[in-house]
Amino acid sequence: MTQRALDSSGGQTPEPGEQPPGNSRTSGNPRQAKIDAGAELDPVHPVDPPPPAHRPEGLTTAEVAERVARGEVNDVPVRSSRSVVEIVRANVFTRFNLIIGVLWVIMLFVAPIQDSLFGFVIVANTGIGIIQEWRAKKTLDSLAVIGEAKPTVRRDGTASEISTSEIVLGDLVELGPGDKVVVDGTVAEADSLEIDESLLTGEADPVIKRAGDQVMSGSFVVAGGGAFTATKVGREAYAAQLAEEASRFTLVHSELRSGISTILKYVTWMMVPTAIGLIISQLVVKDNNFKESVARTVGGIVPMIPEGLVLLTSVAFAIGVVRLGRKQCLVQELPAIEGLARVDVVCLDKTGTLTEGGMDVSEVRPLNGSDEAYVQRVLRAFGSSDPRPNASLQAIIDAYPADGGDGDGTAGAGRADGGDAGSWAVTDAMPFSSARKYSGAAFTEADGTASAWLLGAPDVLLSEGDPALKQIERLNEQGLRVLLLARVPGGALDAPGAAAEAVPTALVVLEQRLRPDAGDTLAYFADQNVATKVISGDNAVSVGAVAGKLGLAGAENTLDARRLPSDPDEMATAMERNAVFGRVTPQQKRDMVAALQSRGHTVAMTGDGVNDVLALKDADIGVSMGSGSEATRAVAQIVLLNNSFATLPSVVAEGRRVIGNITRVATLFLTKTVYSVLLAILVVCTQVEYPFLPRHLTLLSTLTIGVPAFFLALAPNKERAQPNFVRRVMRYAIPSGAIAAASTFVTYLLARHHYSGAGALEAETSAATLTLFLVSMYVLAIIARPYTWWRVALVAAMGLGFLIVLVVPWLQDFFALKLVGTVMPWAAVGIAAAAAVLLEFVWRWVGRRFRA
Repeated sequence: MTQRALDSSGGQTPEPGEQPPGNSRTSGNPRQAKIDAGAELDPVHPVDPPPPAHRPEGLTTAEVAERVARGEVNDVPVRSSRSVVEIVRANVFTRFNLIIGVLWVIMLFVAPIQDSLFGFVIVANTGIGIIQEWRAKKTLDSLAVIGEAKPTVRRDGTASEISTSEIVLGDLVELGPGDKVVVDGTVAEADSLEIDESLLTGEADPVIKRAGDQVMSGSFVVAGGGAFTATKVGREAYAAQLAEEASRFTLVHSELRSGISTILKYVTWMMVPTAIGLIISQLVVKDNNFKESVARTVGGIVPMIPEGLVLLTSVAFAIGVVRLGRKQCLVQELPAIEGLARVDVVCLDKTGTLTEGGMDVSEVRPLNGSDEAYVQRVLRAFGSSDPRPNASLQAIIDAYPADGGDGDGTAGAGRADGGDAGSWAVTDAMPFSSARKYSGAAFTEADGTASAWLLGAPDVLLSEGDPALKQIERLNEQGLRVLLLARVPGGALDAPGAAAEAVPTALVVLEQRLRPDAGDTLAYFADQNVATKVISGDNAVSVGAVAGKLGLAGAENTLDARRLPSDPDEMATAMERNAVFGRVTPQQKRDMVAALQSRGHTVAMTGDGVNDVLALKDADIGVSMGSGSEATRAVAQIVLLNNSFATLPSVVAEGRRVIGNITRVATLFLTKTVYSVLLAILVVCTQVEYPFLPRHLTLLSTLTIGVPAFFLALAPNKERAQPNFVRRVMRYAIPSGAIAAASTFVTYLLARHHYSGAGALEAETSAATLTLFLVSMYVLAIIARPYTWWRVALVAAMGLGFLIVLVVPWLQDFFALKLVGTVMPWAAVGIAAAAAVLLEFVWRWVGRRFRA
């Protein structure tokens, strides 16, 4: 929470974009003060029930304690990661761990310990997976606490922020624009309260709520304010079960995870019949030593399982969470890391994203001969009309404080109001709405005169051809924001056609504060071929000027959303042709996202205001600022707790690292699966001994897959993620595995004809192992491209490791690897070289022929 500055009256002035503290509903609001004092006011809207004579004070401390003792507490779990027990269960109790565990136990009884190494590797892998996800859990949980929204609850007559889980039955919860309704309840106070229930009912139009109306958890406030009494808390609340389920830390909604699951399903189908055939071949058909046959059978089954692939995927995601957590980025749904890596269009809301939340009044221009001193009095009174001002109104309040003192803008210039604005009484107020683009207030002035005023978008309130529009356009071209102050004839805000008949009185020119890091972030997206669309409720020309100052490509291509076609296809065309859109309504933001998605784009939407909620929810990836409204943080998959738009490139880079690298290492793992299955089929068909013991394939897997895959999975990768994960992986893994299996089996058959007598099988195995290692190393060398010094060093280190095994006597004995003579070893090298040439040709041909 930012530090609040004290105003001259000793109260607290909220920072722009921040909700006022405590009981801000009566602070500086003469109308509310009169209500609290018991005074009567003629209702401006006769259909509304009269306001309460006295403000409810909420529950007492004793009543809260009593309800807590009865268990009437909002105990719905907050968004969190999996529990430690769930993490252990998910990493230990897997289908492949079960298969490998059974085979490991068998090998411990029938073979030397070196043939059981694969089991220890699995134990280590599982431990690494648990530790990494536990680290990610700690990061997520700590960030979730930081980013948790705290509703304002009134107890003992005092309003204070508490945790959502501390709300009890009967609590009086205050509401303001952007606040989410966290429990079900009944409206106790309503001040032009409008609530959006679209996330629950699907109805897009806000619902006006009055005292006695029901509110449901999961809805949010779009305009006005009020308070409601909690009638259902905990799991009884309407949206609680949905929210609890949706808030779970999950990996399932991910193309990467679902693709790997699909691959593992196919692997299982291939593995079962092949393993059965291998068992029959080695144990029944071949009349060998029983323990030797069991060892070679297990040696054929174990490498079929891509056991490290799931582990590396989990580790890569978990490390991504930890890395982003250090940058104050809360990933509320883990696949969002992957999703943002696939994004090709980013839709940005200007306010709070390209610009900082606050603004400054640069000047006020009276129109139609209006008196400047009188305009200042109106603006000073206008600040008292809304207890929860938006950024624009807050700038006016800062420039024209209610006490009449000099503000930080132009309040002190030309003051001739005599400081009597504070004696104006607010008789009615119309909170700002993104849909109508203006707010309103009615006053009883110091001399008893009634007046009503509108403050909002000039191009909405002014008729076409109005002479003021030309000077407004010139101001907009400078990137300035302009509001129109207009007087409503008759002094009634609810008069028919009040907006159309309003008399222009003054222009309020606001200067926006650009985010210093926004330009670099826009440049990053341009370099990464990610299209950027600025979507704002402000004037399109003004937004375009701001975007132009930040260097956005195509910032001159602006479009007023009121001229945007309603047909989805035509809207999509307009979206692709233009870069800046102004005067966009919340529903239009949602439609624009859908239009882009209809053209096959993966869309990310950023925002911090309540008007962004619908678009954030429908976008492929929703990104909210930490200082944004509670509703936006609730629906977004990613929350930038530091409110820095510059964090987005880190999220994109992390996603690309995960997707690109997992695609690389998946090819390594599945190449091993393919050649293992094909070797087993060739052995069954030719009725020969399986050439490898488990220790041989454990060594090969460690040097050509396990160790290098771990480093490759965590390396930087800036390539934009592509769809069709399974197709992209299998188009290389199948031919690579086939070439590896064929070259290895040819070497094995040649060795069987070359060697004879005692120790022949060990010599044949060593020759076949050499060929398989060299071919697997070449696959690794291809996948490691483009080369950097550390990638070359990694491949060289793996080759050196195998060489050490071949030349160190005790390692030769441990791994049962000893090259005999020179003919077959050199023949193995020659066959591997031919296979490498074929691999190079096939990879290039596949890349051209089967584009994913």
